[in-house]
Amino acid sequence: MAWWGTLLGGTLGYMLGGPLGALLGVALGGNFDRGLNLSDTVAPGAQERVQAAFFSATFSIMGHIAKADGKVTTDEVASARNIMNQMQLNSEQLEAAKKLFNEGKKPGFPLDEILFQFKKECHRRRNLIQMFLEIQIAMTMADGNLHAKEKQLIYHIGQQLGFTTAHIDQLFQFATGSAHAYKEKAPSLDDAYAILGVKPSDSDAEIKKAYRRLMSQHHPDKLVAKGLPEEMIKVATEKTQEIHKAYDLIKLNRN
Repeated sequence: MAWWGTLLGGTLGYMLGGPLGALLGVALGGNFDRGLNLSDTVAPGAQERVQAAFFSATFSIMGHIAKADGKVTTDEVASARNIMNQMQLNSEQLEAAKKLFNEGKKPGFPLDEILFQFKKECHRRRNLIQMFLEIQIAMTMADGNLHAKEKQLIYHIGQQLGFTTAHIDQLFQFATGSAHAYKEKAPSLDDAYAILGVKPSDSDAEIKKAYRRLMSQHHPDKLVAKGLPEEMIKVATEKTQEIHKAYDLIKLNRN
């Protein structure tokens, strides 16, 4: 939680600047947008900057996506609250997350500017950016009805962050298997293949390779080291558990 303490001290908001700094200023009732120009190098304190950027971008863009089809459903609100609960936010952080969510719903939300700054702050931390995108995809599927405008928006966000259409397709496949497994309390074999992004016709070696890649991408300690807020470690842990269960189920049915 070191990044949060630095943020409350005012120094991180000043250092962050830009649209993300402005969002944090609104969320915390202060003005942190000092127009700092970002560079391509990782400056001292970059870890805290990335954590603050991840936090502010996650909840504000989550609100923007929820509003994409013109209305915010109770399921979408519940999904946002579930992420907040998983993070075990303190009262101040929870209030800030709610304000960020509401900022994202407002007309004129500067989505592309925020995505540009977020990507720059993450400084090629691709697995961290992918985790961010997976959280946003989960938001689009929260009410069980993937609206065309929400899906279009996700592809726009993903492409702005440097992902190909094929990669975003895979993330949707992962999310579909995960969502169905959660609803049914346990993954089916079809869910398991979807979660790993593999086919029944794939070899054992190919499936094992996909499993290891996903486990590496979602490893909580690695993600925190790259800038995932410590509070979100439970989200990453649950994803690795889903991947592990899916792999175990596939192995069991191949013996």
